[in-house]
Amino acid sequence: MRNLLPPGGSIYLSDARLPGVPREVNFSVKLDPILFLCSITHGLLMLIKTPFFALTLFAIGCLGCAGCQQADSPETGSIPETSDTAPPKLPLPFTPEDAMPIEEHSTASPVPEQSFSVALVYSSGYTIKLGGLEKLHPFDIAKYEKIHRQLLTDGVIADGITLSPKSLTDEDLRLVHTQDYLKRLTKRENIARYLEADALLLVPMSLEKAVLQPFRLASGGTLLAARECLESGIGINLGGGYHHAKPDIGEGFCLYADVPIAIRKLQQERLIKKALVIDVDAHQGNGTAVCLADDDSTFTFSMHQRDIYPIPKEQSDLDVELKSGDGDDLFITMMEEHLEDVFLQSDADICFIVGGCDPLAGDPLANLEMTHEGIKKRDAIIVENCVKRNIPVVLTLSGGYSQDAWRAQYLSVRNLIETYGMKE
Repeated sequence: MRNLLPPGGSIYLSDARLPGVPREVNFSVKLDPILFLCSITHGLLMLIKTPFFALTLFAIGCLGCAGCQQADSPETGSIPETSDTAPPKLPLPFTPEDAMPIEEHSTASPVPEQSFSVALVYSSGYTIKLGGLEKLHPFDIAKYEKIHRQLLTDGVIADGITLSPKSLTDEDLRLVHTQDYLKRLTKRENIARYLEADALLLVPMSLEKAVLQPFRLASGGTLLAARECLESGIGINLGGGYHHAKPDIGEGFCLYADVPIAIRKLQQERLIKKALVIDVDAHQGNGTAVCLADDDSTFTFSMHQRDIYPIPKEQSDLDVELKSGDGDDLFITMMEEHLEDVFLQSDADICFIVGGCDPLAGDPLANLEMTHEGIKKRDAIIVENCVKRNIPVVLTLSGGYSQDAWRAQYLSVRNLIETYGMKE
């Protein structure tokens, strides 16, 4: 089922998140004054090489430092990277021969029935801190911290009960990504392009520590949540879900394909054979589809708005498209219509949910009309379907760009914890 508009189908340009179609997102910005001065100095040095761009970002910095209301453009599809060299060769799909010949790793036994509980993974290291410049980006990087803090404040979890992940290693990353791509991530202009954050060109600090490390840590959180769910039944990573990253390029605010990497790692260790990915973010999981294409050991199911980024779409194993204005009832009805067949076709040992909350009404980068209750119900239905089939399940948070996106996901995570309990 290809993710294409029908012949003569309409694209709603007023709603679509397309390059050149601005839609204002207002939020207050308060920059660290020391970092601001460093950035200005750095920008003046850049002025010699790229005068127009440096002047543009200099103006943005001045407005931000003044603490004014700053309008920013929405997420746009990444412009394909140009290069004088031939594109890198993509890695072949995973095969059983790639599995580690280690005796202590064997295919995991199904989680015993009635034993499902939640293992919660989080680290404060997920948060990218650039002295305030991170607030110029439409994605609220503090979302993860807000959810965790509210869970503690409301007594949903006890202090110290969350599990802390380790960063993915280069070896882990190479299970999906090409060496050429990982090398390109050493250049700040490439990171800025993939994250659609030109302000990163003016940050005087190392992006390895400030940006790449948090992404690797949050991606490691998805792997840890996957490992834990094989024992507890349910793993939740308060981060991850970077479903636009492809083997040889990053885009759409995503650098590392954390879900495909976790799948390949568990397959390599012979902990699983088959995996299912259910992506209910408003944007298609195009990166996941490419990473896991032509692979009988995985099944990718994406529900998304049809007329927004990415355009054109990639082909998942199953793509279900929604139109601008669709809300809770239609989204959940369509999802439930396909779940039975998806579980049957995938025959999976584990399920990954890419649970973005950008289908929320009012999200600046999408045009669906779901409510907080709808997001909570959506996630609960998928988890319930996994539980009744005795399939371990991982929830990642992915996108969501409205001011209350964090709260929608907080309510969903809280509901799962209250329903199934925390892993002891």
